[in-house]
Amino acid sequence: MFKILKKIIPKSVFQFFQPTYHYLLAFLGALIYRFPAQKLIVIGVTGTKGKTTTVELVNAILESTGYKTALQSTLRFKIAKKEKRNLFKMSMPGRFFMQKFLRDAVTAGCSHAIIEMTSEGAKQFRHKFIHPDALIFTNLAPEHIESHGSYEKYLQAKLSIARELESPKKKFMKKVWPVSTRRSEDFLKEPFSLGSVIIANTDDKEGKKFLALNIQNKIPYSLNDAINVKATEKGSSFQLGKLVVHSKLPGIFNVSNMLGAIALAKFMNIPDEKIKKGLEDINFIRGRMEKIENNLDIDIVVDYAHTPDSLMAVYGTYNSHMKIAVLGNTGGGRDTWKRKVMGEIADKYCDQIILTNEDPYDEDPRKIIEDVKVGITKKQVEIIIDRREAIATAIKKALTIKKESGDKYKVAVLITGKGTDPYIMEAGGKKTPWDDAEVAREELQTILNK
Repeated sequence: MFKILKKIIPKSVFQFFQPTYHYLLAFLGALIYRFPAQKLIVIGVTGTKGKTTTVELVNAILESTGYKTALQSTLRFKIAKKEKRNLFKMSMPGRFFMQKFLRDAVTAGCSHAIIEMTSEGAKQFRHKFIHPDALIFTNLAPEHIESHGSYEKYLQAKLSIARELESPKKKFMKKVWPVSTRRSEDFLKEPFSLGSVIIANTDDKEGKKFLALNIQNKIPYSLNDAINVKATEKGSSFQLGKLVVHSKLPGIFNVSNMLGAIALAKFMNIPDEKIKKGLEDINFIRGRMEKIENNLDIDIVVDYAHTPDSLMAVYGTYNSHMKIAVLGNTGGGRDTWKRKVMGEIADKYCDQIILTNEDPYDEDPRKIIEDVKVGITKKQVEIIIDRREAIATAIKKALTIKKESGDKYKVAVLITGKGTDPYIMEAGGKKTPWDDAEVAREELQTILNK
């Protein structure tokens, strides 16, 4: 319906009434599903990077404490023990979907809902009537600039999510946090009111703007809070007060994500042993630095990295390896500014680069790749449009290097840009089912069988 209206109504008229249209749909969805957010503790996570991981970390801590949770993210939808993959190609689906999801969570007896909240969702008022009780801000980097119009508008969209916590919105019933206490063996029987809370990463330059909002509780977090920090491609560890965490999640960026989750958990008075258990029980997160297991002594890694900062973080985590990049990272019709930049980053950090297709939509994939290639001036680069062939070629190159060099080099194939994206989006609305990790496993097995 929205697309039809957009075609038949003059652009200026459509843009004028668009906010009202989106707001009314959000209200109607909440009304139909009887304002389910009123009966849940809603925890939002927003930022450019780390949202999906932080949602999973918060969920793991809450589950380790004994709470029944619902979770919505780019990766999956989970209500209590039931889950399904997110196939929408959007982190925050439509207003009716969100309200039904929350209602189903209430029906299932969940106490908390952890939700990935996006600027694109905020543009269309998908965050309205969700009424978060807590929000974790991870970081902000330029993204969706063409969609929002400017970086400042992108920032304001993120801040609009946080402003939902500025005044009490839980009008239909008194909300209390079911909070664990160190004085009780039963972590689920002492609910009391804590009010809303914003938790913001002050390592990011925009963190202070989130903490400046009129929200009852404000909690900053930073990598400087932790001591004995170690982060490699094999995992990470750190100490925060008396809490010592040894995580299987690699990279310094995951330490930051964990600190955000810990800040919320401590606000809820969840004991350190429950926090530690929740964090250390996570072996990996699909599509986020996901390793493709093999016994060939090479690292094959799939990651969603689609911004310059996140791409640098992935490559930096494997700084002791010879790196073969499978690089797409720039979908058609948006964020064209970053194409050359992504090429420059691969040129700086990687030894060999394969440029390939990602999500061209209606743009010529060859043109996108050539725009990325402009940034590559020093390293060996190969263009392979077919993404499956590109992944297979990268694995073959890694195996060849390993065979010829023995233990001289540690070798990593780094497949970035799509993570768990379920489709390659092509011209005319065509959607090709896809999963980088599954394709990598299939191609690895094919190579081994030969």
